[in-house]
Amino acid sequence: MNERLASSVSRLASDTAMGAVTLLVGDLDGMTRYYRDVVTLEVLAAEGDTVTLGRAGRPIVILRHEPSLRHASPGSAGLFHTAILFETQAALAAALYSVARSAPGTFTGSADHLVSQAFYFTDPEGNGIELYWDRARTEWSWTHGQIEMATLYLDPNAFLAEHLTEEAAGGATAQDAASVGHVHLSVGDVATARAFYVDALGFDETAAMGNQAVFVSAGGYHHHMAMNVWNSRGAGPRMPALGLGRVDLALPDSDAVGALSERLRDHGFAVADDGRTLSFDDPWANRIHATVSDR
Repeated sequence: MNERLASSVSRLASDTAMGAVTLLVGDLDGMTRYYRDVVTLEVLAAEGDTVTLGRAGRPIVILRHEPSLRHASPGSAGLFHTAILFETQAALAAALYSVARSAPGTFTGSADHLVSQAFYFTDPEGNGIELYWDRARTEWSWTHGQIEMATLYLDPNAFLAEHLTEEAAGGATAQDAASVGHVHLSVGDVATARAFYVDALGFDETAAMGNQAVFVSAGGYHHHMAMNVWNSRGAGPRMPALGLGRVDLALPDSDAVGALSERLRDHGFAVADDGRTLSFDDPWANRIHATVSDR
């Protein structure tokens, strides 16, 4: 097998992207209001117990009502945060201003990560959210295959003063496109996460913080996913609970989906394949779906 073919079989396709994140929620109306009126996503579909929200027709967060479930116990594996990527600083500023005006108590912090500018929140049911904007890839710095990232102080008020437009400040919601840029998960240990997400799933490792966190991506992005143990070291497989329902991966074509299915099975992971979607769990029972992108 030549090197190029071996790489295509062992790694995710370079144009792999993140799809929507599904959250299992106890208060569907309240959570819909938060993501619609505060985070400034649009309701794309609402049917029965499920509401899909996004931007420019692209699903970002899917809320599924599960009133029989309760919150997970502290220290459990699951969602750390869903990171929503905005295409411009002005669009990010509009969303940030909306949260500051409507739900300031949900703000938890901000940071300049060198590759991006990010603002952090917690939704009404305790799910982490990151709203962020990427610097141009030409401004990113790589050393021996590892992306240079940091956590530098970022003043949210200064960011708003520089990037918030009069239209957004007056209550207009910018409807620029946005997407799920990356997803962070809480897991039990980093070595097991690396074995699954890099060796079996086929992401490339882009950064690591010792035995605390690992960052992975496809196609040279700074990270599509990250797994950390900051709140969950030693956690075992999840029990049914409110919070993360599913993470979606968007692959470029059926060949990429087929290669992923074969790779996961070769590594001993169970995969369900209905002809359109691969469904599988990571070692902590975080459910992942992989489908062919419709974009």
